[in-house]
Amino acid sequence: MYTQNLNPTGTLTVSALLALVPLLAVLVLLGGLRWKAHWAGLVALALAWVVAIAGYGMPVSAAIHAGLFGVAQSVLLVLWITFNAIWIYNLTVHSGHFAVLRRAFSSVSDDARVQGIAIAFCFGALLEALAGGGGPVAICSVMLIALGVAPMKAAALSLVADTAPVAFGGLGNPVTALGIITGLPVDDFGKMAGRQVSLLAALVPFVLVYIADGRRGLREAWPAALVAGVSFGVTQFLVSNYLSYKLCDIIAAIVSAGVLLVFLQVWKGGGSTRRAHASGAHRPSPSPSPSGDEVDSRGAILAAFAPYGIVVVVFSLAQLEAVKAVLKRASWSMAWPGLSIFGANGKPVSTTYVFGIGSATGTLLMLAGIVSLFVLRVHPVTAIRIYGRTIRQFGWAILAIVAVFGLSYVMNLSGQIATLGSWLAGAGPFFAFLSPLVGWFGVTITGTDVGSNTLLGGSQMAAAHQLGASPILFGAANGSGGVMAKMISPQNLAVGTAAVGLVGKEGELFRRVFGWSMLLLFFMCVLVYLQSTPILGWMVP
Repeated sequence: MYTQNLNPTGTLTVSALLALVPLLAVLVLLGGLRWKAHWAGLVALALAWVVAIAGYGMPVSAAIHAGLFGVAQSVLLVLWITFNAIWIYNLTVHSGHFAVLRRAFSSVSDDARVQGIAIAFCFGALLEALAGGGGPVAICSVMLIALGVAPMKAAALSLVADTAPVAFGGLGNPVTALGIITGLPVDDFGKMAGRQVSLLAALVPFVLVYIADGRRGLREAWPAALVAGVSFGVTQFLVSNYLSYKLCDIIAAIVSAGVLLVFLQVWKGGGSTRRAHASGAHRPSPSPSPSGDEVDSRGAILAAFAPYGIVVVVFSLAQLEAVKAVLKRASWSMAWPGLSIFGANGKPVSTTYVFGIGSATGTLLMLAGIVSLFVLRVHPVTAIRIYGRTIRQFGWAILAIVAVFGLSYVMNLSGQIATLGSWLAGAGPFFAFLSPLVGWFGVTITGTDVGSNTLLGGSQMAAAHQLGASPILFGAANGSGGVMAKMISPQNLAVGTAAVGLVGKEGELFRRVFGWSMLLLFFMCVLVYLQSTPILGWMVP
């Protein structure tokens, strides 16, 4: 039996610095020393074990089991989702339908900057709304490469774009987790999150055009960025506050894409595609380009988009109560052996492992893929072979993902995460500014907004009660701040590099997106702070 001690050194600041060691190691090894994600993750996991055992007095066996518990959690939460999402993409490539999909997106605009908005932001948001995990980053990256964007730039665009939708990803799972953890009205968390990330959504397309083509991109493509960002943000705000937080990203993605398409009928862009090629905004497609006069039939286009339409239908059906009841039958749970942990408040910490394979997001994606075989006309045996190649495609990235999950659970169950939360709460009213930073740390470690809200939602509530602030504001801020860390989390970097064939280049990708993560995080910190004051306090439900 192990009881967490949030201040093992006797000085909370020193204890917090001790707890920061594993996280700082990840950032330094990836960004400074350019290590590969799997080695950085393993070293950070080893340091988390050392801190837990030597610094916090956690029994060796409990520390090891905490890491294994995290590894087990990664199977359904990330690996199962990502494998099946990329499998669907690989099926479309094998069947030739991805070329049709590529031409369909090319017909929207021949400007890579606009294509980046349409694919990484609009289409990526739809994927995030349905499945989450690493699927949007992986699928959008390879789609951009097929249109001629350089692999590293494609991965960076996809990572940065996957921000504002994350707070409501997987049909609102991060928000639902807050309601479960805190016992407070989940709809209030949804409304508050919508009043935060919807403002962020309006900024993200501008960042994308800058990444694609620098200052010239902003100067020439800002109208498309404005239309896509504002339409997405307004829809996300309205749906999360007046309809359902579970549907807001789906509807926002569709509205944003539709408005952008209509806008492009009257706005033809302000720059030269040829000059964009010369600047490096594009690069030649790795596969032979279709002839310029090739026109796909409506049936071919519908078939190319069908797998993603099937995904929408499958996930929609899975929300029906009768279907949910059936899917939940394929689930079992157990108390993880070797873990008997009590929090600093004396209450037991849950270490129950739930293997909900039936209702898992990855399982629904696999079902959608199986149905898609009939539309894509892929033989089942061929589909199995493609699945094997899909898994091999990730290689070392798998080790990076499981290592980071092990790290997150060792830090959480040993009390390191709670120490950081208690330390930041000592900032007093200024904690409102730091509240999104807590969520940012959580997603950096866990790789998911759900994981961050689950691990740190309680700490946000404790800080809110201690300071007499709104727990709804701080809880939502945890998820809203966490979305900016998706782009730098080791497991998402591993997914991105694996998808574009650059495994081992996670450090370079980290450096490309880290500055944007910090800039957008600062924006969210300022917003949440103002929402904690009379200036924007009226925004808190």
